[in-house]
Amino acid sequence: MSFWRKIGLADATSVEAMKAEILALRQENSALHDTQSKHMKQAHDSCLGCVRETAMSFESKVAVISEQLQALRPELISCLRDSKQEILSSGDSYRDHVMRQLTIVLDNQEQLKESISSAKTSREMALAQIVGLINDLKSAQEHARRDLIGQYSELSKASQTISDGLVSLKENADTQSSVSKRIVDQIGSGHEDLKKILNATQGVVEDISFLNKYSESIWEAIKLVWINELLDDAAKRGLLEHNSVVYRDLFDTKLMDCLMPRPGEVVKKFEELYAKSPQEATDYFYKLSQDSNYIRRYRIAKDIRWSVPSAYGDIDISINLSKPEKDPKAIAAAKLAKQSGYPKCLLCKENVGYAGRVNHPARQNHRIIPLTINQTEWGFQYSPYVYYNEHCIVFNFQHNPMKIERATFVKLFDFIKLFPHYFIGSNADLPIVGGSILSHDHYQGGHYTFAMAKAPIERHFTIKGYEDVETGIVKWPLSVIRIRHKDEKRLIDLAEHILNCWRGYTDEDAFVFGETDGEPHNTITPIARKVGDTFELDLALRNNITTDECPLGVYHPHAQYHHIKKENIGLIEVMGLAILPARLKDELEELSKCLVEGKDVRAVAELEKHADWVDEFLPRHPELNSENVMDILKEEVGKVFVGVLEDAGVYKCTEEGRSAFAKFMETL
Repeated sequence: MSFWRKIGLADATSVEAMKAEILALRQENSALHDTQSKHMKQAHDSCLGCVRETAMSFESKVAVISEQLQALRPELISCLRDSKQEILSSGDSYRDHVMRQLTIVLDNQEQLKESISSAKTSREMALAQIVGLINDLKSAQEHARRDLIGQYSELSKASQTISDGLVSLKENADTQSSVSKRIVDQIGSGHEDLKKILNATQGVVEDISFLNKYSESIWEAIKLVWINELLDDAAKRGLLEHNSVVYRDLFDTKLMDCLMPRPGEVVKKFEELYAKSPQEATDYFYKLSQDSNYIRRYRIAKDIRWSVPSAYGDIDISINLSKPEKDPKAIAAAKLAKQSGYPKCLLCKENVGYAGRVNHPARQNHRIIPLTINQTEWGFQYSPYVYYNEHCIVFNFQHNPMKIERATFVKLFDFIKLFPHYFIGSNADLPIVGGSILSHDHYQGGHYTFAMAKAPIERHFTIKGYEDVETGIVKWPLSVIRIRHKDEKRLIDLAEHILNCWRGYTDEDAFVFGETDGEPHNTITPIARKVGDTFELDLALRNNITTDECPLGVYHPHAQYHHIKKENIGLIEVMGLAILPARLKDELEELSKCLVEGKDVRAVAELEKHADWVDEFLPRHPELNSENVMDILKEEVGKVFVGVLEDAGVYKCTEEGRSAFAKFMETL
């Protein structure tokens, strides 16, 4: 009996009790596992995997212990039975051998106890991990609850803003009525039908107060309806010289002038919002420019836009339809009109409030924001044709010609510091490469990221004296140097240095001439932006030299691409947005029909210019059919524009071209 007590098993009942305990432990573990699974269903996959792994490990250890105990019992019984028999037959001389066997059994029992202890420890660790995971889950749920409350709060604020806006619209109904009377007085008090139309618009405005989600789009549609009705009525009554787009634009701008806040009121509102946030101010001004019909959204919506992949990233393509084509009568009237020097150009500040004429658009619904740039007076406005999001124009109040110099870079960064969410760039200051309106110093910017801005630096350089400025060649079809620094003054100094070096640089082997016969050829198209807390300045090297073979410019779209793009490559194209002529819309539609029907493109007069292009790309598209023909044409137009950009690059993206580019960089 002392032996059984020594090993902890007084009898078979004790063995069964130990088995029951182990079974209870397994049941407890199973219940724990079920509880764990119930609480962790919503936890992250990794947390659930961790719990399952821990539970499985614990269960495995328990199973091993159980198997060991089960294997021990018959072995022990057999051992004792044999030992008893041998003792009876062999006497005391065999007792020592039996005791040694029993000692081994005792040692195994101690190991089993240690295994049980280890299993318990593992169980406690598993429980601790589960508790920790449950606490993490509760914490995550609390954070989610708080985020949801925050989002609901923001939604409530937005809803209140919409509600306030609608109330404001309703409150403006009386003002609308007064405005309507002003319009009637200007046009003629005797027009009863026109009065009815104007009174109807007042009711429409009041009805807007009941609109919610679609209020803005519905208002735009309503505005177009009543403006068109007014214009149709004006045409019937002979108030328009001709019922054409030019004369209708002149008249509807006059009508919108009656609804516009005064210039001083716009500036005051802008400054109030700017004190809160520059972006709030530009959001207000941009929307006002749209709502006033200065930016004609319904026309811009007609523009055709798409993107195409290239070795330089996704290139943006657009066919511009927002500029209305002048009718023959307006063109004839413009030729006969007395030449006026007022305003001097389309950018001058005098355009604000100008009634317009057949050869100059009306700007009575136009407003500008005065800015101080490089300690001089400048104006901030939006382009009426918005080629991209929030396409703005920053122009000198004085009618001075474009010039790229140190002051240019100062002005660009002055603007960026005022509006860090915008980019801004300048056209070059020489013909062919300078875009349009070189007679008036101005820059273009906006809230948009062009493909060039996304392009990486493909090779870095260190410039003596500017070792702290990140400098490199951009992976782009044009020859672009990018410089980066947190201090914009360092970029201004380096940009001036690069400009001066490029102005006088000549490399005959690369066909780069700083000047010929006293005519300068080298200049720069600069683009500035802020990325995080770092300023960036892209400097696109430009050259406008011509030859007999390339009379429009060596670094200009070559003749093979003129059927798509013949115009100059200005700032917007440099950055990777093609502004293609409106004629392409109809030409591509007709071309698609010819390709599907298998017609000879050369036999169609207006399409003959595209014939060589079709011969070049058609073999690449045996899959062409009526369903995909337009997609194929858009893809191929994109490839043409990439070729146009490559033509405009002074240094080509070839081994020879990049070597020549590096040669210039080493002179800096």
